[in-house]
Amino acid sequence: MRNSTANDGGMTDRDTMMLCGGIALAIVGAGMILSNRGVRQLLGGFNPAELLHSAAPSFDRYLKLRAM
Repeated sequence: MRNSTANDGGMTDRDTMMLCGGIALAIVGAGMILSNRGVRQLLGGFNPAELLHSAAPSFDRYLKLRAM
């Protein structure tokens, strides 16, 4: 493993390991929260496809403004 005090601006092996570990913990945590029956009932009306469909016109407008 490379020394974590390297000043080359790149990620070290330890940084990569910590990043992957954090992502794994976030996924496990979200799974534990979503496995709760009460949370699933609260999110029962949540439809991600509908959310994306309603956000698409705003995003399209943003891209047109940015292209100007």
